[in-house]
Amino acid sequence: MRILSIHNNYQIRGGEDESAQAEANLLKENGNQVDIYQDSNDRVATLNQTNLALTTIWSTEAYQIVKQKLRTHPTDIVHVQNFFPLISPSVYYAAKSEGVPVVQTLRNYRLICPNGLFFRDDRICEDCLGKFVPYPGVIHACYRQNRAASGVTATMLTLHRMARTWVNQVDIFITLSQFARQKFIQAGWSEDQIIVKPNFVYPDPGVGNGEGGYALFVGRLSVEKGLDVLIDAWQNLRQPVPLKIVGDGPLVPRVQAAAEKLPHIQWLGRRPLPEVYKLMGEAMVLIFPSKWYETFGRVAVEAFAKGTPVIASNLGAIAELVEHGRTGLLFKPGDPISLTEQVDSLISHPKKLPQMRREARAEFEAKYTAPQNYQQLKSIYQLVLSKS
Repeated sequence: MRILSIHNNYQIRGGEDESAQAEANLLKENGNQVDIYQDSNDRVATLNQTNLALTTIWSTEAYQIVKQKLRTHPTDIVHVQNFFPLISPSVYYAAKSEGVPVVQTLRNYRLICPNGLFFRDDRICEDCLGKFVPYPGVIHACYRQNRAASGVTATMLTLHRMARTWVNQVDIFITLSQFARQKFIQAGWSEDQIIVKPNFVYPDPGVGNGEGGYALFVGRLSVEKGLDVLIDAWQNLRQPVPLKIVGDGPLVPRVQAAAEKLPHIQWLGRRPLPEVYKLMGEAMVLIFPSKWYETFGRVAVEAFAKGTPVIASNLGAIAELVEHGRTGLLFKPGDPISLTEQVDSLISHPKKLPQMRREARAEFEAKYTAPQNYQQLKSIYQLVLSKS
């Protein structure tokens, strides 16, 4: 099978970029031919506002590139991972013009929420959910805290809704969790058009020893990721537990200040993946304090692969991944006292940890390995091809 994989990379590489690359590699390693068309948000700074706006709504360049690729190399499936903002929905039309079916993975909520997060002003926000014109996102400048940029995003969504792009130009959408699937259905999307396929971890990083005696956070240092909740919780623990924080982002100053104030907090900045996996394997527990509706929770599954349990917000898809008392613990979202209670509980019952580690690894082996994921993806492609 030949697949054209399309992805718009972020400026700071994150879980979406990692997952898109991993999926392309998985397809190749199973004997498929994979062509890649990528763009990067690094290029945004080179465009003036007018060109960027027009490109976001309809990229003629991307349309022509994809059309030419499909004409040069007969292709079975076009799989779009992320088209925003430089590639645009024009690539769907390019694929359809050449008779090639389209699969789109919904790695965020962009198609039903202008900022893609359902989160603003430090809280969950569903003001645009189900609205044909997502005007609240413009009023509140939800995308990049910029009203003009938010207006462009809202215009792109509205025009393509009017054109029924999501209905007529995409054969199947993939969400990473049942929670995300239900949000799109709640927004008015057809149940028959959305299939759940989670992310996976490959190659298998192997089980760690969990003997480092510290808790670990890995991710973007931003408000929606719950860094403030994490830091506040760590100031109130009954017995100090070392906390290592891996990542970069706008809340670096706050994390640095916390590390200077509390000797048991250490900020490590960005680290290469092999080092992150080593840290995960030696960690006592991974902390996942997100305050937004995560569509999945890749780092939680990576922790499971290392045999490390997860303490997570009881919110969104992450609450779907972590089973309280078995593969980790859940706490009240946005509540540092609740997080403190769960950490204290785990520290007070150390005999629970070995069993949780075994269960976390078993969860990975049962649901998130590459062979299982490939069979799921292959079945989705075969379903799409059978309908075309």
